[in-house]
Amino acid sequence: MSKPNLAIQVRPATPTTAIMDIQGEMTGFGENTLMDAYTQASHLGARTICLNFSDLGYMNSSGIGLLVTLLIRIQRQKQRLVAYGLTDHYQQIFELTRLNEAIGIYDNEAAAIAGM
Repeated sequence: MSKPNLAIQVRPATPTTAIMDIQGEMTGFGENTLMDAYTQASHLGARTICLNFSDLGYMNSSGIGLLVTLLIRIQRQKQRLVAYGLTDHYQQIFELTRLNEAIGIYDNEAAAIAGM
């Protein structure tokens, strides 16, 4: 079994917002890493989870599936999911999959925090 090439650092941005800094490859092998980071963010009291894709190297369809799973968990907890740092390529994928309708997309961290 392959190891995940994904690292996610969680940091508070405001008392109710946590940023998840994503580094590496978002594939099916990163499920535990992503869900552990979400749990950590939730334990910080975050009502809004902000995904920072600035250091994302690669994301495949399994990675998109993980984002959908994360989105469902967040919605069940009545939290909100936003993102920034997507390249044009991944912004286009979010539009094609309509993830951009469920996840607020911003240009940078300051815009994401201001938009909350």
